Amino acid sequence: MPSARSLSQFQKAFSDEASCAAFMFKHRWPGGFVCPACDNRRMAALKSRPRLYECLDCGRQTSVTAGTAMHRSRLPLTTWFWAAHLMTTHSNGMSALQLATQLDVTYKTAWLLAQKLRRSMVDPDREPLEGVVEVDQAEIAFREGDAFFERSNAGKILVIGAVEVIERDTNHSKPRRKHAKYLDTRSGRIRLAAIADNSAASIEAFVNANVKRGATLLTDGHKSYPGLPGYRHDPRIVGKMAAHIVLPWMHRAFSLMRRWSLGTYHGLRREHVDTYLTEVVFCYNRRFYRRVSFETLLGLAAHNDPASYQDIIKRDKHSKMAR
Repeated sequence: MPSARSLSQFQKAFSDEASCAAFMFKHRWPGGFVCPACDNRRMAALKSRPRLYECLDCGRQTSVTAGTAMHRSRLPLTTWFWAAHLMTTHSNGMSALQLATQLDVTYKTAWLLAQKLRRSMVDPDREPLEGVVEVDQAEIAFREGDAFFERSNAGKILVIGAVEVIERDTNHSKPRRKHAKYLDTRSGRIRLAAIADNSAASIEAFVNANVKRGATLLTDGHKSYPGLPGYRHDPRIVGKMAAHIVLPWMHRAFSLMRRWSLGTYHGLRREHVDTYLTEVVFCYNRRFYRRVSFETLLGLAAHNDPASYQDIIKRDKHSKMAR
């Protein structure tokens, strides 16, 4: 399958339903078709429906999108592929309103499509951050309901982040050090998550979930970090110095996060903040090969559990019937 490194190559590689279905088939069954009912491999593709395959042993018909993020979707696969391409190649993110305009669908359809793709942006097999890792907390504004966003009246969401400090010349996660200063570094992979507070429990849970044991934590000296078992703590007391001087790469990531939340989405909503942070992390970690990252996203979507509209908005399906 060709890698779509430009818009014209993308259009040629995924020009119709058949080519999109072939891509999904390859990622869902990399070793060949396996019937979910009887585990046999003999199948026949139904010519009338390019997504559907029939097992020649038990007769079960299985869609290439069944059980994936595209489960029971009535949208063409080409629309899904275009959405994935747009969301992963735009450096500042893409709102549902922009997506609706580009794909010629309703706002609700675009919003649901984007939310399902964001939930597929986490690789369950991803490796934790390692080596030297900057960790810090920041606040971003959020809005309630559909009211026009006003920064002066907005609430705040507390976000914790971690970023690998990479040596620029060797790309190693253990950069050279002279006294207290690390030499010629750049940022590597990042992680972001919303937390309830600055307590030791919240910080410890994030670090344990995202940073490999034995790593060196560069922090602003917050009292919760020294108690973390299994990590080396290298505090950098901020004092009167600007925080972005002490922890430059983490604050660069925070700056990008704020630009996304305010510039593209005009303030995030608290109930969906984790999925937007997931999008920031996914695109930031693939910033050097953005034009092929949509294939990574669709590959993850092929193995992602389906989520309905009610699942995403956390609304009880029977709430209206119970009234």
